[in-house]
Amino acid sequence: MKLIALPRPADSLAERTLKVNHAGEHGAVNIYAGQRLVAQVTCRSLLDELAEFQSHEEKHRAIFQAELERRGVRRCRSYLLCGVGGYTLGVITALFGRSAIAATTVAVERVVLGHLKHQLRDLAGVDDAAVVAISSIVQEEQQHHDSSAAHFQGRARSFWLRMLTPVVSASTETVIWLGMRL
Repeated sequence: MKLIALPRPADSLAERTLKVNHAGEHGAVNIYAGQRLVAQVTCRSLLDELAEFQSHEEKHRAIFQAELERRGVRRCRSYLLCGVGGYTLGVITALFGRSAIAATTVAVERVVLGHLKHQLRDLAGVDDAAVVAISSIVQEEQQHHDSSAAHFQGRARSFWLRMLTPVVSASTETVIWLGMRL
């Protein structure tokens, strides 16, 4: 009879970071799932871009899942909250159309990119595997930000950017903060 070890809590900063990133990627997958559902009615022109972004986020989630499994660390307790919250955010913002969808991605990715860069600095020389996992997603996260920000080029600061950015940014920061403590 083979004994299977149950996943353990995160012990180090790197492990806490990886589990929070995993939960965050789950939230991002669900933001795009909610947006794709509603965009079928409100903004069909973004469906291909949203599908591409969602596939990237699924890949990112798998990267962090594999690293957690390799280490024997259980997922973050905020994983389900991130999924439900992300889906809800995606549905609600997509109800307001193209600009609200793009503003949501800009706000989320701005916060995420800041955290990823901070994580890379903190973990450099401390946990090379965590640095590799985190580094592997930065370029696509930047692409999501830049592609979404391009929807606003040539226009004055959009109503949706002004309205959604502080709310979505604060929510994203709160979920990250909470996840690091669970």
